[in-house]
Amino acid sequence: MTEILSTAKLLKNRLPGLTENVLLKHHTTFGIGGPAKYFFEANTEKDFIKAIEAAKELNVPFFIFGKGSNLLVSDNGYNGIIIKCQMSVIKHKKQGNIHTIKAEAGGKLLDIVNLALKRSLVGLEWMAGIPGTVGGAVRGNAAAFSGTTGDVVARVRAFNSKTLKIIVLENKDCQFGVKNSIFKQNPNLIILDVEIELASGDKKQSQEKINKYLDCREKRHPLNLPSAGCVFINPANTSAGLLIDECGLKGMSIGGAQISEKHANFIVNIGNAKAEDVLALIRLIKQKVKKRFNIELREEIHYLGF
Repeated sequence: MTEILSTAKLLKNRLPGLTENVLLKHHTTFGIGGPAKYFFEANTEKDFIKAIEAAKELNVPFFIFGKGSNLLVSDNGYNGIIIKCQMSVIKHKKQGNIHTIKAEAGGKLLDIVNLALKRSLVGLEWMAGIPGTVGGAVRGNAAAFSGTTGDVVARVRAFNSKTLKIIVLENKDCQFGVKNSIFKQNPNLIILDVEIELASGDKKQSQEKINKYLDCREKRHPLNLPSAGCVFINPANTSAGLLIDECGLKGMSIGGAQISEKHANFIVNIGNAKAEDVLALIRLIKQKVKKRFNIELREEIHYLGF
């Protein structure tokens, strides 16, 4: 009699190394999140695509993880497979006067900034201190200090999980907007690698800019506590943190979550915070800002498992 294999066994047959019931709080910068039903670390593009294809074929929901920043995971976890993107090869090439850094989606922004500095390339100094991956930065068009990811990306290779084909998108096809891109709008488009074009410049000046930005982050951001980064997108012509501060909410806490006393657009984990604690603070912030300023704050963080 032919054995009918469970979904777990089928996945494990396809994806050696797959684990079950992995607590996601250990994989997020917030330190919050219940268990993922399945968890798989993809170290190569081949394994990455294989995991997506297996999830699709077995009708298992999947979510792509980078460094787990900019993310709030439900206390109930995720009833699907987390595919953690561990592909992180970063290379530099020069053709004529054009310098290109090609980075796989799991490459750390810190490593990309350091490579650019080593090669005396300018334009990425503003990325210093952002605790994420290039894939996440492109997806959310990460921005800081007047610099944006969309300003430097030349093209992106992506896997279309609907057609199961690899495509290449030029910058204009990526539809970069304020903390937005085509990859955020269309979850079928999953970033594989990114090409960033930079110009040569003064290495000493680049280092000075990096030091300035890191110093600014140190002074203004609550880097000593777990968080998901800024919670809200800044409304036009103002700062979300300023609006929250003017509502008198700095330092307010619910359970183990607190609106940072240092920067009001950060919610920090001051001790075993639950996702529900964070959600309660988010609801409170939105209500107070709407009532006082008639402004609807929009979340920058992504929700998973709710």
